[in-house]
Amino acid sequence: MKYYLIAGERSGDLHGSNLIKALKQKDTQSVFFGFGGDYMQEAGMHLTVHYRDMAFMGMLEFFKNLLSILGLVKKCKQDILSKKPDVVILIDYGGFNRQIGKFCKKNNITVYYYIPPKVWAWRQGRAWSLKKSIDQMFVILPFEKDFFKQKVNWDVHYVGNPVLDAVKAHKTNLNFKAEHGFTNDKPLVALLPGSRKQELQRIIPVMATLAIQNPQWQFAVATVSNLQQELYEPLLQLQNVKAINEDTYNLLSFAQAAMVTSGTATLETALFNVPQVVVYKTASFNYWIGKQVVKVKFISLVNLIANKEVVKELLQDNCTAETVSAELNNLLNNKNYREKVIKGNQEVYTTLNIGSASENTASLIVKFLQEKSGNF
Repeated sequence: MKYYLIAGERSGDLHGSNLIKALKQKDTQSVFFGFGGDYMQEAGMHLTVHYRDMAFMGMLEFFKNLLSILGLVKKCKQDILSKKPDVVILIDYGGFNRQIGKFCKKNNITVYYYIPPKVWAWRQGRAWSLKKSIDQMFVILPFEKDFFKQKVNWDVHYVGNPVLDAVKAHKTNLNFKAEHGFTNDKPLVALLPGSRKQELQRIIPVMATLAIQNPQWQFAVATVSNLQQELYEPLLQLQNVKAINEDTYNLLSFAQAAMVTSGTATLETALFNVPQVVVYKTASFNYWIGKQVVKVKFISLVNLIANKEVVKELLQDNCTAETVSAELNNLLNNKNYREKVIKGNQEVYTTLNIGSASENTASLIVKFLQEKSGNF
């Protein structure tokens, strides 16, 4: 089979690469093309566009880069028609991929969605649009299956969560602390600022002030290689901060607490059972728009899956070095509070632990494609 995959950011690239590996095991004649990143390319996909050219965050960034985005959509459509895949597999990246889904449906191209947009959070009417344009949907959060059934009477497939797969597969480097010069006499606090330029520009200054105000802790900032290292400079010039490049899971294996920008990293941190404070800052206009349309009471995946507050969320004006410092101090030094968060993390782990999402999804994809082609 010929597969065309589209991922528009780092987490989708990671999950896409694991899906490719699982598909290869179940379809020995598989060939892969598409939009993605280094992980998908290393897994064997022929890369048309790297996701670093597609990472536009927020309404203002969207309008500033509208022509570039439209150009990428056009290029993707042309590439799909040229490659003639047996199936197009969309991975997250809702705004872009929903357009591609409609295009595939219009051109009678089979299209599946793995990790769909969070329509349960805002603009829930998009669920109808997805049902009309997507042939099969594979969701990774337990409550999503019920949402689509109740909202649009659509039976989608809950396959487990690929973040848990990645956490389970991680082999901890037992020499990590020694190799990076971390000591055992001070708590190690992980700083996870995100993987987008706009996220770092707003949250790094808060993290730097936090580190300056708390010399009694040692900090490690998780950096990614696809972003300019100058973005991390306010942190890297501090004596009690070290950079950990592309090795977040080893960092989380040893951290006693963490400050994490809202996103997939909040779930990763919880699955490593690290007590965390979730933070988020964006442009005032973007935040105001979000407040008008978001339909959920939490922003972090940890709290959404648990359906209760497991971790504290400090957003926008509430996200200051002082408020974060107070929460981290609680997580590190208040035994009862810390144990409560750890218990909540463990409950989230148990909820998601239903087997490999990549393997479950790959099995269903191959099954559906075989049924469609008549090859059993």
